[in-house]
Amino acid sequence: MIKRELSIVFIVVLMTMTGCKCEEPQCPACDCPAAACAEAPAPEAAVPEAPAPEKAEVPAPAVAETPEAERDLEGQKEVFDFIKKQKTYYLATVEKDQPRVRPFGTIELFEGNLYIQTGRKKNVSHQMDENGKIELCTFDGERWLRLSATAVADDRIEAQTHMLDAYPDLKKMYQPGDGNTVVYKLINVTATFDTFGAEQRVIHF
Repeated sequence: MIKRELSIVFIVVLMTMTGCKCEEPQCPACDCPAAACAEAPAPEAAVPEAPAPEKAEVPAPAVAETPEAERDLEGQKEVFDFIKKQKTYYLATVEKDQPRVRPFGTIELFEGNLYIQTGRKKNVSHQMDENGKIELCTFDGERWLRLSATAVADDRIEAQTHMLDAYPDLKKMYQPGDGNTVVYKLINVTATFDTFGAEQRVIHF
């Protein structure tokens, strides 16, 4: 009898020393008794990381134009008259790594620069907005003209009005400030006249 009582006392002491509380329900989050977890301090809530600041869009740097003193304005007028007389020229643009070319008809002089016109919704406009480097070519049967330039959109109503006044038939489809009409100023122009058997003539403006 004494041995049995001593055994019970020994078991109770052992359970007390090991912290075992088998009658308590287990904590669902771990293997310890729920009561033990209730006494422990709650874990600190994870602090969410602050979102990375949005990068501000950096506008594309403006394209430097040919200095006025280096522009051949008489040559520019000759180029304008030549293109205007042909009525149609072929304009080449770049779409990623693919060249694109199509017939064009609009050409005007406005505030001392050559201008062309198209619609904002057209692929040619998207291509020039993405990469302003263009070339055009036209031929009068004897001489041909190749012109390379950078096309820069001019959103002013005055520029659109000037172009549409020069091409009144376009007013059936376009109006100044309609959100679709867009004109492009050609800058840093190199125009080359060629004739079979004759020397090239190069004009910069």
